[in-house]
Amino acid sequence: MTLGQAIATVFGGFLFPFVIRMVWGKMVETFGAPGGWVAAAFVVGTLWTINHGLDNPMITQSGGVWIDMAVAGGVGVYVASAVKGGKIKGSLTNLAAALAGGVLGGFILSLFL
Repeated sequence: MTLGQAIATVFGGFLFPFVIRMVWGKMVETFGAPGGWVAAAFVVGTLWTINHGLDNPMITQSGGVWIDMAVAGGVGVYVASAVKGGKIKGSLTNLAAALAGGVLGGFILSLFL
């Protein structure tokens, strides 16, 4: 991986949670539940295309490692909430459940991918 690819990969990983924090909540506030569905399609679809779907994608995955965009989104939103004064202690149970679910999902995917 070149330095340029590494910088683009880090920026691509940052871009997803950043746009989630900037757009998703505003769309839900403005349009309610349908706004959340539109945001889900718009944010995830657009950023997946930028990060993975182009002929020359922003994110370079090498070495046989597969990481879902949800990891970047979850970590980014969690850290942003912590920085803004969120209740970290109360969220540790949810974090543990998310990690356990991710590990289980990754294991199940590894059985057939």
